[in-house]
Amino acid sequence: MANDLFFERTGMSRTNVQAQVDDALKGADDGELYLEYSQSESFAFDDNRLKAANFDTTQGFGLRSVCGEATGFAHANELSEAAIARAAGAVQAVAKGHSGVASAAPARTNIKLYADIDPLASAAFEHKVKLLEEMNAYARGKDSRIRQVSCSLAGEWQTVEIIRAGGETYRDVRPLVRLYVSVVVEQDGRQETGSYGGGGRGGYEAYIQPEYWQAAVDEALRQALVNLASIPAPAGEMTVVLGPGWPGILLHEAIGHGLEGDFNRKKTSAFAGLLGQRVAAPGVTVVDDGTIAGRRGSLSIDDEGTPSSRTVLIEDGILKGYMQDRQNARLMGMAPTGNGRRESYASPVMPRMTNTYMLAGDKSPEEILASVDKGIYATNFGGGQVDITNGKFVFTCTEAYRIENGKVGAPIKGATLIGNGPDCLTRVTMIGNDMKLDAGIGTCGKNGQSVPVGVGQPTLRMDGLTVGGTAA
Repeated sequence: MANDLFFERTGMSRTNVQAQVDDALKGADDGELYLEYSQSESFAFDDNRLKAANFDTTQGFGLRSVCGEATGFAHANELSEAAIARAAGAVQAVAKGHSGVASAAPARTNIKLYADIDPLASAAFEHKVKLLEEMNAYARGKDSRIRQVSCSLAGEWQTVEIIRAGGETYRDVRPLVRLYVSVVVEQDGRQETGSYGGGGRGGYEAYIQPEYWQAAVDEALRQALVNLASIPAPAGEMTVVLGPGWPGILLHEAIGHGLEGDFNRKKTSAFAGLLGQRVAAPGVTVVDDGTIAGRRGSLSIDDEGTPSSRTVLIEDGILKGYMQDRQNARLMGMAPTGNGRRESYASPVMPRMTNTYMLAGDKSPEEILASVDKGIYATNFGGGQVDITNGKFVFTCTEAYRIENGKVGAPIKGATLIGNGPDCLTRVTMIGNDMKLDAGIGTCGKNGQSVPVGVGQPTLRMDGLTVGGTAA
């Protein structure tokens, strides 16, 4: 990105804007001017035709002043010195009577986790439409039971610049793409659905290759046909084996949010005050790692300018740390971890996850399954609900099977996992050697903001989980 993208385009003077930021943040502990320019597109193919093709350009700024626990924040979609001046007048109010010492600027990094490319320009419009047409035709030709195929493709090119008082600036260019397919099948009046998606921080090149999108369609169809053969799920307390990869979404929701700094500073998390204590079974190690090249949840720098890091949250069952933005880290006497994120220029910063996953153990998946006399094997999840204050969760399985005498049996439908995040970590009795990250479709919501994330885990055996089912 050109150094003066936000100034050459708008006619603003960098010198004048820097003076405005310096003045707005006098007496504050921290803060920044966050400039954003992004272009995004999305294509949706359904009912054998292109249903939507959208292109959007957004730009704006967010100005923030942090004084102790208070934050002054103003934003606008107008990039002009006059708009920034109006915002400065609003955020300065929070600093009245406050004489803070400005926090040191984030450290610099020369590590780039993704290329400075524009994914929207990585494939021609006609190639994107043709891709969805080919996916639809390929899927419908696979099985006569297919009733509906829905495909989508989306890309974003986001550029940001963070300007701090004193003249420090941080810049990043963030590409992001996503491919998704859903298949509905019908037999004897019964309909079931399967889906698959993938993506990451790069261009479309990898996703428009036939070997990739055909495998995506095949997987969506496989899931749909498995569900078509499913029987009602049993209910009760039983052993649950979680598959590798996407089932890490349960870890993300039930445990990850509870390890974000703001919830722990305010003591509203079930993990508050437990640093250094055992919160999980031996062998359980959970990390949040925003430094994995090209991953959907990765960031070269977070939205405060702090370099992303690999943060060990739980090590061998012991709680080691939290995910921190700058404000919560300062108030808790800890170091920022590069987890200060915002949905857009119009959103305040919060500590958020990047790629959160459990490390591998030493058991083979076959050994884990063979150890279970009776239980369920859950390999895919849909929606869920979590209460951060106590860790209680409910998650719906979208693909699961009975386990009987160490063998994977019939697929089941209607299974839900019910439990408590901190408690379920203590119920892990076997950890697989097959750690896997998701395919790149995760989006995390918190306080009305959505950001791209990654999840992952190895195969896990968990004893004594409550399963909600539909079997009579």
